[in-house]
Formats: sequence, structure tokens, C-alpha cells
Amino acid sequence: MSNTTSRSAPVSQKERVTSLDLIRGIAILGILPMNALTWGFSDFAGYNNVRAVGTEQPFDWVIGIASKLFVEQKMMALFSLLFGVGVVIFWERAGSKTAHPNWLSLWRFALLFVIGTIHAAIWIGDVLTAYAISAPIVLLVHRRSPKILMAVGVGLVIVGSLSAALVQIGVNNGSFPIGEYWVPGGTPMLESDLLTWFYADAILRSLGLMLIGVSLYQLGIVQGTRPREFYKKMALRGLGVGLPLTCIGVAIHVVDRWSERTALTGHIPLGLGTIPMALGYLGVIVLWKNDASKLQQRLQAAGRMAMTNYLSQTALGLLTLSVLAEQFDLTRTMIFVWILLIWALQIWWSPWWLQRFRFGPAEWLWRCGTYRSRQPFRRSTK
Repeated sequence: MSNTTSRSAPVSQKERVTSLDLIRGIAILGILPMNALTWGFSDFAGYNNVRAVGTEQPFDWVIGIASKLFVEQKMMALFSLLFGVGVVIFWERAGSKTAHPNWLSLWRFALLFVIGTIHAAIWIGDVLTAYAISAPIVLLVHRRSPKILMAVGVGLVIVGSLSAALVQIGVNNGSFPIGEYWVPGGTPMLESDLLTWFYADAILRSLGLMLIGVSLYQLGIVQGTRPREFYKKMALRGLGVGLPLTCIGVAIHVVDRWSERTALTGHIPLGLGTIPMALGYLGVIVLWKNDASKLQQRLQAAGRMAMTNYLSQTALGLLTLSVLAEQFDLTRTMIFVWILLIWALQIWWSPWWLQRFRFGPAEWLWRCGTYRSRQPFRRSTK
């Protein structure tokens, strides 16, 4: 066997930590309900402001408020936690196969930045570029103690959340027109003065959550190796703290009738509730985990193809929802039905694909670029 083949050999099923695949699978499906709003409503107002568009019937309001409470930022937080873990796992495995795991990792991040840049050119909501920018920092500090990583990670998320207060002052005094962030048909985000804050907040949250993920990995928490009682407490405490904070954020909007005056003020408790909610979800998922479950096996497959599923969600959203939005006034209920269909498709197609191929298409291309050689793709039929 050649040295190149040896160092780039696919991870065997025995080496996989299936709890990570399950969490990642739930997270990648969980980010779709929020991202879909930007495609179905053609701007970010529908994402941030439930009252702005698509709430014609009571069930539209139920979906909108439930998304704010249980999905917005929380599922992306889970995804970011797992990406931080993935940075470390790749580095550890690369270290046993090559003398230069740092350079190989940095090259891999550079390729991710290229992928993210292409994706961002198609859709402004891309997160891969933020991950690619944050990943080298994670690699630099990942051997620090779990306490330090946790403290810095939490601090970065808090700073990103509290920065919304300063931006809100600028909105209220007219320095920062809020545009399509809150008002349908407003100034596009790409032309908005809010864009710098939007990206800075995304990078701070991504980096902070990735560091938290590394801390949880070092402590053996995210792998699901702690006693069940530990995860029960984690779930109860996380949801017990995070859900009230999130409720406060939604209540600010409801009481002020989704006014621009508190558009970003409500973002603060929503952001602060992200970490405990994500940890609570993590605890629930680990408690629920059962490798014999057919549904969980499908979700694990979706997690193993996370990048493919993430990019295909964008492609399907732009090809279907964005086109439909030009013809019809979509409601949140209509978009929710579309989400259910995409979930069903990805839960079906992920295991079907992985029974025939070793990686998802995007993962395979990224892997080929990382090792600069054609990687094994099809599974043996023998």
C-alpha cells in the first residue's frame, strides 16, 4: 500500500463515534427550518421578524414562534460544536498518518474557505466561510485545558450577543438603517451597514461554539461516554436555563409588536440562550441514542454526509422555494410542508448513498482536494 493511500484511508465503521454522527445529523436537518425562510421569503426579514411576512393564519404564528424558541441559532450551535470536534479529530488522525498534521489541516481549511466562498456567492447565509476562518484558531489552541476553552468559547458568544445592544442604539438613532434584516423589501443585507456586525457576530458565535465543542470532546462528554445520569442533568439544566432566556427574547418582540426599536434587543437573550439550549439538546440526543434504531441509523447517515446535505439544501431551496416565492405569497405553513419533504428526502437518500459510496459527493471532493489524490469512492460489491 502506498504512503498516500495509507495516510488518507477512510475511517472504518469501528473507528466512528456514532453519537457524533447522530448529533450532526439532527443538527444539519435542524438548520433547514430557519434557512428555508430566507429562500421562501426572498430576504432576511422573514427569518428574523415573525410578523413581517408569511403569518396569515394562526398555525403560521405557531410555526414562527416555535422556530424562534426551539430552532433559531440552537441547531446551528450544535453543528458548530461538532465542527470544532471534527477539527480536532481530523488533526489527531492525521498525526498518526503524516508528519505534518498542522499543514494538512490548514490546507483542508483553505479548501473549505473556497467551498464556502462559492456557496456564499450563491446565498449570503453561508456558514462554511466562518468555519474556515475560525478553524485555524481552534487548531492553534485546541490543546489548552477544557476549562480555558470553555471560558473563552462562552465569552466569545456572550460578546457577540451583547454587541447587538450597540447596534440597536445605532438603529434607533438612524445611524444604521435596519433594511431587509427586519423589513421586507428593505435595503439588501449585502448593501447594509449591518453587514459587518452580521458577519462579526456569526464568526464570534462560530468560533466560540467550536471551542466549547473541543472542550466537551476533551472531557468525553460529546462522545456520549459519561453515565446516563450526567446527561439527564445536562439536559434538564441546559433547557432549564436556555428556554427561559429564549422566551424572554421572543417576549420582547411580542410585547413591542415586532418593532424595529427592539429588533436587536430581542437578539440578546436569544443569543445568550443558545449555549445552554444546545447543551440541553446534546444531553437529550445522547440519552435517546440507540444504534439499533432504524431512524437513528438514517440520521447518523445524514450526519456523515453533513456538507453534502447542507449544500443540497441550499440548491433545492433556491431551485424550488425561491422560484415559488416569485409566483406565490408563501406562508410559514407552506414552507414547513416543504421542509418536511426535504427532511424525508435526505433521511432516505443519505443511507441509500452510503450503502453504495464511502462518502457523500461533497465530502469526497473535499477529501480528494485535502490529500491531492483521487480517493476511494465506491464501496466494494464483493
